[in-house]
Amino acid sequence: MSVSANSATPAGEPKPGFRIPKFLKLPFWAQILGGLVLGVLLGWLARSQDISWLVTTLSKVGDTFIGLLKLAVAPLVFFAILISITNLRKVNNAARLATRTLLWFMITSLIAVVIGLVIGLVTNPGAGTGLTPKDGAKPEHEGSWIDFLTGIIPTDVITPFTELNVLQIVFMAAVAGVAILKIGDEKAKPILDLSESILTLLQKALWWVIKLSPIGTIGLIGFAIADYGWNLISKYATFTADIYIGCALVMFGVYPLLLATVAKVSPLQFFKGAWPAIQLAFVSRSSVGTMPLTQKVTERLGVPKEYTSFAVPFGATTKMDGCAAIYPAIAAIFVAQIFDVNMGIKEYLLIAFVSVVGSAATAGLTGATVMLTLTLSTLGLPMEGVGLLLAIDPVLDMMRTATNVAGQALVPVLVAARENILDREAYEHASASPIDEPDVVPANA
Repeated sequence: MSVSANSATPAGEPKPGFRIPKFLKLPFWAQILGGLVLGVLLGWLARSQDISWLVTTLSKVGDTFIGLLKLAVAPLVFFAILISITNLRKVNNAARLATRTLLWFMITSLIAVVIGLVIGLVTNPGAGTGLTPKDGAKPEHEGSWIDFLTGIIPTDVITPFTELNVLQIVFMAAVAGVAILKIGDEKAKPILDLSESILTLLQKALWWVIKLSPIGTIGLIGFAIADYGWNLISKYATFTADIYIGCALVMFGVYPLLLATVAKVSPLQFFKGAWPAIQLAFVSRSSVGTMPLTQKVTERLGVPKEYTSFAVPFGATTKMDGCAAIYPAIAAIFVAQIFDVNMGIKEYLLIAFVSVVGSAATAGLTGATVMLTLTLSTLGLPMEGVGLLLAIDPVLDMMRTATNVAGQALVPVLVAARENILDREAYEHASASPIDEPDVVPANA
């Protein structure tokens, strides 16, 4: 008796074909953790046994992963900011929401920089390191207020994309978004439809890169251990501990306090919902690279999509409590102590000012060198101090970026709760499960 090819598989019976066993389908967080452990082991092995090919392999794997993330940064930022601004037309009190968002960006940055200054003054991170001014070297590029202010406006439309000047890309996207709002939906529809399609494509491609995070983790962590070694890290032990403690105090102290008192929601639920984005930020060291996932988890926490599509992309390029507040505050004290420069209340106020106003200079990319040079130049501290910190930067950048992304998800929750647009039922049911795929709903849908 023959069986028809169209016969349905009986209910309850497995479909034919190869299936991955359930015990091999590890959750994303477990894959990341496995990558961290394996990376540390391979890095230690490469350094202790002097295996040069393994060091090179780890370096290439890590660099390729970061390169793939950066590949999508320029167009992703442009179209995400453009769409986010045009989406504001669908939100009641859009100007009020935007103003509140910026205000909370500044408030949380100010709190973070104060915590950084207190930690730096209490621990004296530059004392007893054995480092001297001779160990420093001037960076190739230095930040200054003139460069920051004049550098916002591009001289052409191509260079910002080829040189990855995110601040200029944000400026052009903002101008384009406002222009679209001014000409109206009917005339702007073709541009909006094209922009939404491109953004969907970019997010899909970036999601594939995100899936490679466990492999990228092995390369990034492994090379850090193999190249720097524990001896180098020990020289910066106090400084490294200061950064991690400062970020932890902000992320697990200040943020929960704001959630409980301002938004009147459960801090635990926030971290359950936002955890996939925070852990990816720790590994990738890129706020912009994590942006699609940050937006998705923020929506899962009950923040309206129309608002998250503005607040999260904007925050990914300007909201940097780790890189632009805690880090430059402690780093400035560290450099001043190494170079034997005394700082007073005026200098500390300047650090706070730079952190609150100049955070856009960090632009959501890996590393915070631009922000550090901007801070040092404002204080008149030697630029050679940047060279002292470059060696340890990747180890610090993981925690800094995780703090950045946590803050980028926090502020929309605070604002949405205060404006009574937060879906509290969705917030209370947010889970820590990974998000399998980011969906993009067109603004005109």
